Order: sequence, then C-alpha cells, then structure tokens
Amino acid sequence: MPRRTGRMALLAVLLAAGGLLVTSALRDTVTYYRTPAELLDDPDLAGHRVRLGGDVVPGSLRHDGDLVRFRLAAAGREIAVEQRGAPPETFREGTGAVVEGTLSSDGVFRSDHVVVRHGNEYRPSSPPVAPVDAR
Repeated sequence: MPRRTGRMALLAVLLAAGGLLVTSALRDTVTYYRTPAELLDDPDLAGHRVRLGGDVVPGSLRHDGDLVRFRLAAAGREIAVEQRGAPPETFREGTGAVVEGTLSSDGVFRSDHVVVRHGNEYRPSSPPVAPVDAR
C-alpha cells in the first residue's frame, strides 16, 4: 500500500508541475480583449499589450502615408488609434474592428495589427429562390 501511495503522490506532483509550466507559458502569450471604456478607465493597462475592440467611428478614418488614424467606439466611449501599415481591405468606417497594440501616455492607442470583426450570424446574400414546379 505505501508503494501505491508514493506513486500517486509522485503523479500528482508531476501533473501539478506540468499545469504550472503550461499556465506560465500561456500567460506571456495571452492578449486580453478590452473595450475603450475599460482601457481608458484602467491606468494600469497603459503600456501593456492589449486587444481593443469597437466600431470605427464614421468620419474619423484618415490615411497619412503608411499611418492610418481613426477612432474606435463602444458603449459611448471613444479612443484614438494610430495604425502603421495598411489595414485589411474590408476595414471601413462604421464596421467593427479589433486592434492589437498599446495605449501610449498621450492617450493614443498605437496599433500594429488590425482585424475586421464579422457578425456571428449567417445571412444569405439574396432571398432564396422559390422552387420551380417541374410538371
């Protein structure tokens, strides 16, 4: 019986150590999704890499060489974003977007990656065609 207890204890220690290793490895690779309000209301997030999501404010999109400036809004709060490089072709004003980067001390979110959000509902592009009577 003591031999079996020792094996079970060793197995438990190995599983716990493996879990800790996986958790610590993932902690450095996880980027949290935030809204403009969460980011602006938490000064501790400044300088940390985060994902910021919202809708591109109509009239805010400006191209200046390889720098793209726009504002993201969600739940009545907005934040200015500067993106280096061209965003995806589907990136437009009024659409949902998720940007990755850091909030700088001047209150501008500096992004290095943009992803256009897509709705989670499928809608056909045209109404379904009525079946043809084959008589």
